[in-house]
Order: sequence, then structure tokens, then C-alpha cells
Amino acid sequence: MRVIAGSAGGITLKLPKTDLRPTMDLVRGAIFSSLGGSVEGASVLDLFSGTGSIGIEALSRGAASATLVEADRKACSIIAENLTRTRLQAKVVCNDVFRFLDSKLVPEPVDFVFADPPYSKKAGDRDFSDELLRHPKLPARLVVGGVFVLEVAQNWALPDGTGWECLRRKRYGSTETLFLQRTG
Repeated sequence: MRVIAGSAGGITLKLPKTDLRPTMDLVRGAIFSSLGGSVEGASVLDLFSGTGSIGIEALSRGAASATLVEADRKACSIIAENLTRTRLQAKVVCNDVFRFLDSKLVPEPVDFVFADPPYSKKAGDRDFSDELLRHPKLPARLVVGGVFVLEVAQNWALPDGTGWECLRRKRYGSTETLFLQRTG
């Protein structure tokens, strides 16, 4: 895994020895290609950060600031190492995403929220994506017109009544990426 483009382009990122599923280079490249120059100068919140690859990619491409949130302590250490490798700076918060959203640690509203939560693999599994979309404080974490980029398993259905509109949906193997904005 490596940074795709920008000031840290080509630098290899370290992976934690955990069961995290990092965003593939292909998917990350496609996400940022879709966003184009809108990342330059933007503020970013990367939830379920894992290796930090999404937040690091945003910073490498000119984002002004990034907050990376990950609950796994080993992964948080890897994120810090990856930031050092790339010579980029971000705020790393080692905390449960939902507790973070409820806390006072949350920065001012950001331009982009990225999330790659664990996928539900079978019926009855916790659906982190649905839970995140329904979280009452998530909308306030985005500026008006901000974009929420959510990675989900293929064929995941956007639930009704969440207040999010899907602007774009793209499939990459077993992963789908949704670009969402608040309705109304």
C-alpha cells in the first residue's frame, strides 16, 4: 500500500498486524480522482481510519487539515508511523468513532468526512454504516455542502430516512463507494 499522489506520492505505508481491511490503492485513487482539486485547502475527518491511508492521501493532495479517528491502539501507532514516513501532520484520535462523535473532541465542521467502517458479513452483524448514517451528530460535522464518502460492501442498501442523498455510487470489486450529502 502506498500514497497515490501529491507531496507524499509513492511512499509506502505500513500496515498493522490486525484484522483491519485497508482501502485498496485502486479505490483510494478513484475516490480522490472523483474529488479532483476540491481537496486542496479542505479540512478532513477520517473515521475508522485503520492505516490512516485516506487522511494521509488527502493531506498529500493538499488538504489543510485532517483528524484521523481509530479505536484500535496498534493501528493508531501505525498511523503515527505513516504520518512520520510521509512527513505529514494530522491529529490522531485513538477512540471509538461513535464516542468521538459524541465528544467535545470533534473539530469544527469539515469539508469532507471519510469512513470505511467494518462491513456486516452476515445477517445479524452490527451494521456500522447504517449506525453512522443515523448518528444524530454526524451531520453537524460537515459544512453545508460538505461531502461524506462512505465505503460499504457491494450491494449494501442505503437505508431510508437517514437524511442523506447519494450523489454518486461506484463499485470496485467487493467494495462500493458512496458520495453522500445531507438532504434539505
